[in-house]
Amino acid sequence: MNEGMSKHFLLAAAFLLLTTVLPAQFRTGTGPYDDLYDSETVRSLKEHVSYLSSAALEGRKPGSEGEREAAEYVGGLLERYGIDLLSPSSGQEFSIAREGADTLTSRNVVGFLQGWDKSMNGRYIVIGARLDNLGMDTYLVDGVETPRIYFGANGNASGLAMLLELASRLSTNRVLLRRSVLFVAFGASTETLAGSWYFLNRSFSDADLIDAMVNLDMLGTSERGFYAYTSANEDMNRSVRALQGELLPIQAELTDEEPYSSDHRAFYDREIPSVFFTTGRYPEHATGRDSYGIVDFDGMEKELEYIYTYTVSLCNGPRPVFRQDSSKAPTREAGAISWNDCDVKPVFLTSSDPSYFLEKWVYAYLKYPKYAVENGIQGRVFVDFIIDESGNVRDVKVSRSAHTALDEEALRVISASPKWRPGRHRGKKVKVAMTIPVDFRLEKTGKPVLGINGVRLK
Repeated sequence: MNEGMSKHFLLAAAFLLLTTVLPAQFRTGTGPYDDLYDSETVRSLKEHVSYLSSAALEGRKPGSEGEREAAEYVGGLLERYGIDLLSPSSGQEFSIAREGADTLTSRNVVGFLQGWDKSMNGRYIVIGARLDNLGMDTYLVDGVETPRIYFGANGNASGLAMLLELASRLSTNRVLLRRSVLFVAFGASTETLAGSWYFLNRSFSDADLIDAMVNLDMLGTSERGFYAYTSANEDMNRSVRALQGELLPIQAELTDEEPYSSDHRAFYDREIPSVFFTTGRYPEHATGRDSYGIVDFDGMEKELEYIYTYTVSLCNGPRPVFRQDSSKAPTREAGAISWNDCDVKPVFLTSSDPSYFLEKWVYAYLKYPKYAVENGIQGRVFVDFIIDESGNVRDVKVSRSAHTALDEEALRVISASPKWRPGRHRGKKVKVAMTIPVDFRLEKTGKPVLGINGVRLK
C-alpha cells in the first residue's frame, strides 16, 4: 500500500470510528463508550432526558418556546407509541390571569389509552408528569452578567422520560388494562400547579370519572432512595404494600413526608386518590447543576419496572376510596368554592402556594404537645378551613384526625392565622375552602421534627 492510499485509509477509518461512537446531539457529560452495554430501555431514557434537558430548550419555562418544543417532543412520541392524543401534538394552550402579574400562558399534552373491559374502561387512571422547569436567568461573574440555564434533567426530564417509556410499555400490553389511562404532561407546574388545575377544572370534562392519579416527578437519583407518597390514603398505601411480595428490581418506600409540592396536590384537592413516585430531595434541585450528568439511568430502568407493575395493578384493581368513612366528610359552607376553582388564589403574605403558609406560619408556631412526645404519638392531621371575602381564616375543623392532642395543636395554630389576601372568582372576592396536611413526626431518638424541611425542635 503506497503512502497516499495509507493516508486515505486512516482518514476513512477515523471518520467511521467518530460517527459510530459520537454521543447523541444534545448529550453532555458522557464518554464515547458509556452507552455500549445499555439496554434498549436505558438508551431510550437517555435520549429523552438528553433532549428535554438540553440547552436548546432553555429550561422549559412556562409559556416559552422551549416548553412548546418539549410538548411537541412528548406529544409526537406518545402518538408514535400508539397513544391517542386528546390535545394538539404541541399541547393544549391555556391562559390564567394572575392578580398583579402578567397572564400566565402554558400548555398541557394529553394522551389516551383505552382499556379493554367495557364495564370499567369508562373510568380513568391518570399518569402525570411535570412538563416545565424554571427557564433561564443571569448572575454576576466578576461584575459581568452571565446567563444560567435551569436544565431540569432530574426535575423533571426524568419524570417525563418515565411517562413516555411507561406509555410505550402500556400501549404494547393494552390487553392487560381494564381501566383506561390518561397520560398528561402538565405545563406551568412550577407556577402553583396551574396545568393540573386547568386540566381538572377546565379542559377535561370527565374529571369525576378519574379513579386515581400516579404522579412522576424527579425520578433520576435512586441512589438516594425511591419513595411513594400517598397523602396518607389507606387504599393507595395498600396498593403499594401489595407489591412488596413481588420479585421486582426495586421497591418503593412509603413515606409520610411529602418530598415536594407537585401535581398530585391538585388531584387531592378534587378528592382523587393519588400516589407521588419520586427519588426525593437532591442538592442540585432548582439550580443550574440539575443536568444530564446527575441522572442514574440504570436506577430509572428499575423504577420503570416497578411503576409499570403498579400501574397495571391499579388499572385492574378495586377503585381506591378517598375518604375511608364518607359519613365523616366535612360539609362545605354554602357559597364557598374550592381553592383550585378560584380564578385568583388566596395569598398568604406573598405567596398563594399552601406550602408557604405551612412553612412561614404553621410550622413556625406549632408546638409538639408534650403528652404526644412522651407517649411516642405522631401522625398527620388534615385541617379544613375557610378564607372569607375579608381574608379572615374561620370555620377551622379537622377532617382527618391523627390524635386528639395533635388535632388540637394544629387547630390552635391555623385558627390564629393572620389575614390573607382573599381569593377571587369571576372578578369578585369569594369564600375559599382549603384543606392542608399538618405533620407531627418523631425521630428515633424521640425528638420532635416539624416542618416541610424537617426542622428539629428543641
